[in-house]
Amino acid sequence: MRFLLISDIHSNIEAFNAAMNAAPSCDRVLNLGDVVGYNGSPNEVTDAARNLGATTIRGNHDKACTGLMTLENFNPIAGMAALWTMKNLSEENREWLKQLPHGPAIVPTIPLEDQEQTWSPGEGTAIQIVHGSPLDEDEYMIVTRDAQEPLARTRFPLTFFGHTHIQGGFCANGQKFDTLRPEYSSSDRSDHYEMPLQPKAKYMINPGSIGQPRDGDVRAAFAVFDSDKYAVTFYRVPYDVSAAQKHIYSAKLPERLATRLGEGR
Repeated sequence: MRFLLISDIHSNIEAFNAAMNAAPSCDRVLNLGDVVGYNGSPNEVTDAARNLGATTIRGNHDKACTGLMTLENFNPIAGMAALWTMKNLSEENREWLKQLPHGPAIVPTIPLEDQEQTWSPGEGTAIQIVHGSPLDEDEYMIVTRDAQEPLARTRFPLTFFGHTHIQGGFCANGQKFDTLRPEYSSSDRSDHYEMPLQPKAKYMINPGSIGQPRDGDVRAAFAVFDSDKYAVTFYRVPYDVSAAQKHIYSAKLPERLATRLGEGR
């Protein structure tokens, strides 16, 4: 089976549309949370995300923008964007976001018609998806040290997470821990990088952020997991950054939210 992995769209409809137009055909879509926040098109993105029919878990901005958590741990700019989003979301979209389940969620990797008789949540038959970490949905896994305990404690060989807006991930093979980053041949056009996975290792993979990358690459990021090949392919896609910035300016959101889109930070 092929799984399209998307995360951290953050109300950026231009980036979302570019990513979906470039994404290859897949059997299922897995959305790792933070549909809204930061950018200026929350209803357009939420409508589009709902129409995907994806398995979606909530992110911290989805919670903050629907009143499920306080803004105590948000920086002032993120808090201002959350308050604006909360005010501007339609009632229907706010309720949909509010009902999103928290992670981790278990996803079978075998076809639907085979699940009733053969599926069990064990090695080779399932993956797990989280927003932050399997241990805490709001935890950031930025460096290898952050991922060591979650990797050691999980029973799943493959976990997909978001939250950091950094494409790549981490690997545990025996007592060795490594950081994984895709290597692209370009920085201004559509590109992809296939990463074969080792059957005996455990992985935590981040498809990157569609709507607000923070790894120095301004292009929208997503990934595809092929369970038959046991490989992850990372993608980067250029989009109309200036149009997304105009939505931010029109909404009178903090200017920094617009400038960072042009920096990938």
